[in-house]
This record gives sequence, structure tokens and C-alpha cells, in this order.
Amino acid sequence: MNALIWNIRPVNTMQAFERVITMDRQYQFDFIALMEPMQQTRTVDQYRRRLGFEQVVVNISNKIWIFIDQKYDFYILFNMKQQITLRMTDTDDHKEFIITMVYAKCHAIERIELWDTLYSLATDMSLPWLVGGDFNVIWDEEEKFGGLPVHINEIDDFRHCINTCNLFDLGFKGSIFTWWNGMAEEDYIFK
Repeated sequence: MNALIWNIRPVNTMQAFERVITMDRQYQFDFIALMEPMQQTRTVDQYRRRLGFEQVVVNISNKIWIFIDQKYDFYILFNMKQQITLRMTDTDDHKEFIITMVYAKCHAIERIELWDTLYSLATDMSLPWLVGGDFNVIWDEEEKFGGLPVHINEIDDFRHCINTCNLFDLGFKGSIFTWWNGMAEEDYIFK
């Protein structure tokens, strides 16, 4: 499966969505998950058509949009404010797997429900499982530059969840920092 998982924030800027279209043409994604589209749910079909996908699903908080190629059957296992979990089947080879896409709350206390849901999913997991998205927390203090100090408890909670669920980071290409607060010099923050 070739997939794109991106916190696009927001989807309606021409540069952002055109970039998705360009990447899809180049990589021919089977699955595109966009976090924080910042558009009303009723507009999702316009984006689906522009991408050329047959299927789309939106989580209940409208923070996660998932476009799925027609060669996959799916059904929703969980649709919650911070995540959506799908059981997917490749109709060509009939292989099944689980995908959980996350757009986590910004405050640690609000993420506890997400961690608990992931723990519960991991307990009964018997299929390959991909978990991705925006967890709104960092794995290591080196992943943030500037701003207020990192709360180590938030990092510990995240690490505990990932380790307890037997998940691992697939890695990345490019800069360690994917977010910037838009400020100059002494006020900038990178994560």
C-alpha cells in the first residue's frame, strides 16, 4: 500500500491541495489521510473527486479525512474525536489490515482517552496495524526548538503508549521539524 498521511492545515489553500494532487500523480497513493483540513464536511466530496478517489470517510470531529482507493473494502471499527480506525481488505489479494489515523488533542489530559483507546486496540490486535497522524506531542526533547520547555510527562505518556502497543516509528525523510509558529528570530518555535 502506498499512503500519504499529512497534517495539511488547511486543505483549501491552493498550494497545499495542489501539492497533494502532484504527490498523488507521482506516487499513485492507495490511501490519503489529511489531518486538520479545516473545511466543512460537506466539501469533502469535492476534494475526493479532484483526487480521483472513489471512497472517503471523515471522523466524527471532522479533523481527519481519509481517501481510499476502490481496490480496498473497509469498515469503520472506531470513529472518535481523536482517531478513526478502519479494518481494510485489499480486494486483489484479500489481505486484511487495520489502520488508525490520529489527530490528537493539544492538551495532555485530553489525550488520555486516545492512549486508552490505542491500548484497548493493541490488546486484541491480530492483524497488521498502521497507526499514523498528528499526535500533538513529541517523542524526544530534541524534536522541539524554542518556546516553553517540554513537559517530560507528556513525552513519557506518548512513549509509554507507543511501547505498550508494540508500535514503532517508520522513520522519515527531511527535516526533523515539520511545524513552525511563523514568528521571527527570538519568538520562533520549531517542532
